[in-house]
Amino acid sequence: MTRSINKMSLSTKRLVVLLIFSISTLLLFISSIFIGSSGMSFIDGLKALFGEGDRINVIIVQNIRLPRIFAAVIAGIALSISGVIMQTVSNNVMASPSTLGVSNAAVLGANIAIIVLGGGTIFSSGGFIDINNPYIVSLFAFGFAFLSILLVLGLGRIRRFNNATTVLIGVTFGTFCTGLTTLIQYFASDNVLSAAVYWSFGDLGRANYIEDLIMLVVTVIALIFFLVFSYRYNAMLLGEDSASTLGINLNAFRFISLLLASLLTAVVVSLVGIIGFIGLIVPQVMRKLVGNDHLPLIVGSSLMGASVLLFSDIIARVALNGLALPVGAVTSVIGAPAFILILLLGRRKSE
Repeated sequence: MTRSINKMSLSTKRLVVLLIFSISTLLLFISSIFIGSSGMSFIDGLKALFGEGDRINVIIVQNIRLPRIFAAVIAGIALSISGVIMQTVSNNVMASPSTLGVSNAAVLGANIAIIVLGGGTIFSSGGFIDINNPYIVSLFAFGFAFLSILLVLGLGRIRRFNNATTVLIGVTFGTFCTGLTTLIQYFASDNVLSAAVYWSFGDLGRANYIEDLIMLVVTVIALIFFLVFSYRYNAMLLGEDSASTLGINLNAFRFISLLLASLLTAVVVSLVGIIGFIGLIVPQVMRKLVGNDHLPLIVGSSLMGASVLLFSDIIARVALNGLALPVGAVTSVIGAPAFILILLLGRRKSE
């Protein structure tokens, strides 16, 4: 009886958590439409949402704010579920989408496209920074990120490294990519260097509907895969013997899972830049709230990731009147203290 009551209370807690983050995501999504530095009233924003009213307001809402908001939701979901899967598969709660060096490799690819191939410039009027070949830059960023995935996971599979060693290879390879990036930037002119640094900032403002659609397709495919096979991730937590009884080929399943999670990160980073801490912190918080059952864990992390990135983007847009901050910087400023707090609370409970 006690066991069934505890199980019921856990189920109720999960439903409450999912409901709270569903409501918060919806409210933040709606609020983001009407929050900005343009001074637009709620009524004007509502009219612009449906293509009516002042033409400038319509452009601001439909062509600037909505693509940015959609990007925040999709990227938040993608980075969060990537973190969940990486932490589970690697059996390491410190794992995140950047663990395998994906983000570092993407930055290297972008710097090659911007600095070596001339994909970034600064307009002379007002010193405005612009990436004049954004799709070439994104293509190079994605290509290098994907190659890093194949290299790290392929090396780990060929040499039959364990999860910890594979993660260590990823960290080492990420450091190597950072070193190459620094060397490339060292020989760049000031103008081009500014464009390269600007690209590395996580900036949702550069997203458009086409890029949102690309991220959405990849995220939906990955999310369906992770949800369908959520029971396998639960079995992995119980050990190899339990997983084997379900007929799971652990090595192949780990490889596919890490590949898909890293691919999600590569797509997001190549299109909107580096957005840190979402994939590291959100899964850890959600595990404490809903437990390790991966069905509610993946759904809850998706909702929380979307909420956190929407909230961070609102701060980025209103912190300085008329100037939008890079959302990647905001998530890092918020995420670093939050991560330290999680570590301290976890240590206190263990004592």
